[in-house]
Amino acid sequence: MTKKEFQIALGKRIKQLREEKNISQTALGNMCDIERSNMNRIEAGNTNPSSYLLYLLAEKLGVEASELLNFKPLN
Repeated sequence: MTKKEFQIALGKRIKQLREEKNISQTALGNMCDIERSNMNRIEAGNTNPSSYLLYLLAEKLGVEASELLNFKPLN
């Protein structure tokens, strides 16, 4: 898996968890003190979030940080 493929898979997983909780990108971004545009880039796989941001995202989504990485590799 390339770095880009990893970022895309991670972004899709974050989006999936966010949508399951009925939380908007704006709301989750606000909870983590980042702008919605940054949340959009993370979910699109266009940026590599820091480990601390992943921790915050997991906390605000009510899951363990390891759950963010619980995705199947892309083809």
